[in-house]
Amino acid sequence: MPLLQFDTTVAATDDERSAFAAAVTDRYADRMETTTGHVAVVIREHPPANLSLGRSEGGPLLFLSADVREGRSPEQRREFALSVMELAAERLSIPEANVKVVFTEHAGEEMMGVDRVGDDWSPEEG
Repeated sequence: MPLLQFDTTVAATDDERSAFAAAVTDRYADRMETTTGHVAVVIREHPPANLSLGRSEGGPLLFLSADVREGRSPEQRREFALSVMELAAERLSIPEANVKVVFTEHAGEEMMGVDRVGDDWSPEEG
């Protein structure tokens, strides 16, 4: 039951935001070995002065705060992070150096929907 929150300086159209969210959801499910029905994506746009990244190359920025269930390997998290950076470059013209991804892991029972409380993730879940 991940919550993927993007903060960006890109002013995208509704169609661009929807397509980006759908692509992120698919990549998350693929890299994290899960289904898409419970993936939540938030995209917040900010004026350029509201976001800063010391090592940026200039131009638009995009930060992802990814709240996920604990249990994925560092390699899985890295693969997903790199795929988001690639997607941001392709779809939103954000230099890869201007993308930052931070993961926060939660026990399954800390992630809830109206119809269920999450459980621990395991590779067999996929």
